Amino acid sequence: MSPEITKHYNGKPPLRAVPPIERFTPITPHMAISPTVSVVVPAMNEAENLPHVFATLPQWIDEIVLVDGNSKDDTVAVARKLRPNVRVVHQTGKGKGDALSAGFAACTGDIIVMIDADGSTDGREIIQFVGALVTGADFVKGSRYAAGGGSDDLTFTRTFGNKALTRLVNKMYGTSYSDLCYGYNAFWARHLDVLNLDCDGFEIETLMNIRAFKAGLKVHEVPSHERCRIHGESNLHAVRDGIRVLKTIIREWRSTPAPVVHEPAAAARAADQGAA
Repeated sequence: MSPEITKHYNGKPPLRAVPPIERFTPITPHMAISPTVSVVVPAMNEAENLPHVFATLPQWIDEIVLVDGNSKDDTVAVARKLRPNVRVVHQTGKGKGDALSAGFAACTGDIIVMIDADGSTDGREIIQFVGALVTGADFVKGSRYAAGGGSDDLTFTRTFGNKALTRLVNKMYGTSYSDLCYGYNAFWARHLDVLNLDCDGFEIETLMNIRAFKAGLKVHEVPSHERCRIHGESNLHAVRDGIRVLKTIIREWRSTPAPVVHEPAAAARAADQGAA
């Protein structure tokens, strides 16, 4: 775009300048983005699963942040062999929530995507999350119940609990979520402050969804298909973690929301968050 186009024309505000072509990362033959993308992978003893997980991650992502939860196996070594440029964060606390918070803090990208290390989330779906963000969303959550989504791993107990908790949140907060307890999400890194994540366990997914809504963020759901864990056993305990989620919902209902961080007004900042 010519520089003149960004000037005032007939008294109208200037148009946003287009970033230089070298700032765009090709995603498909018909789409490129200028924001940088970080993917956070919390892992504990997932050496056998990482080759499958990393194989699904798009080559166009800018950064992989592996948060190692004091693994006893070769999780870190395998990750570095698969992606020599992987950023490894050694978790000092415990729990998935603590691991994700550490990973988010280490990210340098404009967009942060969180996936699981057990093979249940498909990195090839990241394009849907990023696409929704660059076209206007602030926070994008995966849904196994949206049209096109699904799960190979939901037991009766998990299904019943998730649906009950989802209905509760929708009623209490006026949201219209279809899937509350799912760990495939993405958001603009500038919203980390309003999310203000301060929990340790699996309830972090619910906390993010509630705080995103309370902060006035534009939340968008995209369909996602959950697969079964490939190797090993899950650390999720449906009843115990379901109770923690319920306590989180009630606690958040009683608290006040953090002020929303609006999109930067400066044209130079805004230009960095586009798609072509």
